[in-house]
Amino acid sequence: MSPTALRLRVIRSISDTDPARWDACANPENPRGELRPPERAAADLDVDSNSQIERFNPFLCHRFLSALETSKSAVARQGWGGSHLLVEDEERALLAAAPAWLKSHSMGEYVFDHAWADAFERAGGDYYPKLQVAVPFTPATGRRLLVAKGEREEEASRSLIAGLRALRENAGCSSTHVTFPVRSEWEALGASGWLQRTGRQFHFFNRGYADFDAFLAALSSRKRKNIRKEREQALAPGIEVFSLTGAAIEAEHWDAFFEFYIDTGSRKWGTPYLTRAFFSEVGRTMADRILLVMARRAGRWIAGAINFIGDDALYGRNWGAIEEHPCLHFELCYYRAIDYALANGLSRVEAGAQGEHKLARGYEPVTTYSAHEFADPRLARAVAAFLVQERDHVEAEIEIYGEHVPFKKG
Repeated sequence: MSPTALRLRVIRSISDTDPARWDACANPENPRGELRPPERAAADLDVDSNSQIERFNPFLCHRFLSALETSKSAVARQGWGGSHLLVEDEERALLAAAPAWLKSHSMGEYVFDHAWADAFERAGGDYYPKLQVAVPFTPATGRRLLVAKGEREEEASRSLIAGLRALRENAGCSSTHVTFPVRSEWEALGASGWLQRTGRQFHFFNRGYADFDAFLAALSSRKRKNIRKEREQALAPGIEVFSLTGAAIEAEHWDAFFEFYIDTGSRKWGTPYLTRAFFSEVGRTMADRILLVMARRAGRWIAGAINFIGDDALYGRNWGAIEEHPCLHFELCYYRAIDYALANGLSRVEAGAQGEHKLARGYEPVTTYSAHEFADPRLARAVAAFLVQERDHVEAEIEIYGEHVPFKKG
């Protein structure tokens, strides 16, 4: 007897689905998020990190997404209305899911479509609401079409892609945007008629370095000396740096870090996205997957950077400081992250969006991906024409950056 058709269901909050079933879709190789040693020797690393699927991606797990919602960081009042799509079988077992949000603006996404929105609204259209398949405020590549292992994987994946179009139509959205998927998903969406976009970030790749000095030895002499000088300058004013994870992270650290985050975020982009409650919640539920790098001077916490720990990668997220010191940002965000990755055998460090300055510090250019689908064919044609030129530009830009990596020639 052939299986019955799969059913689609939309939930408004991640808490409306069973955590274990969600995690079996989100991280099928390690659904419980157990800390495990890296699977591959770092020297065998595939540099195209975005073609890889992490055994455990911290941003996709139920605990992280739930923290965003319960802390009121990603809720409808903030322009992030949960509209998560589930694919279930006839017994309501969860086979696939997509973290999706009805958006009333384009903030906190890191794949910029403001020009598209402006053009469409000048032409008399309503760009918002739109449907965003993403992890809010998190420009880190990972699976977006979360399909559990099993006999019906391909069927569930097809149903999920078709369901996103149906969800957009039923919600009256102008468009759907899948941001920072892995390359295989980007290709599958492109094959289904979605428009394909590329971007770029800078990642550090662990090529089997024994320690930081071994990494430095691979650099040109001038770059090696510059990094050593920056690390010395960062600590020169009597600054101490602490790398904290697990039970070592206490409430005082979160209080201090949130002060840094609010101060820096307010000066850079206005209203910071994450609430204080978010940090308490992730600290409570997933502290073993967090690396908090904190700087102290004269007995006072003055700066910090938060990272999330995958099975293969370290993901740099937020940084803040209440005192300005030369090179302290580089030390806390980039060099301490490299230190941790090398000490723990991680294959790479993903340091977030933007930042050509990362290139001189051992981070290499990589391609990021997004896919887009529009209700209005006129808007779709205009965006498609733009994306042809933009993809060429991104490819050329990455090639140029690749010629200026700081490593020894040959």
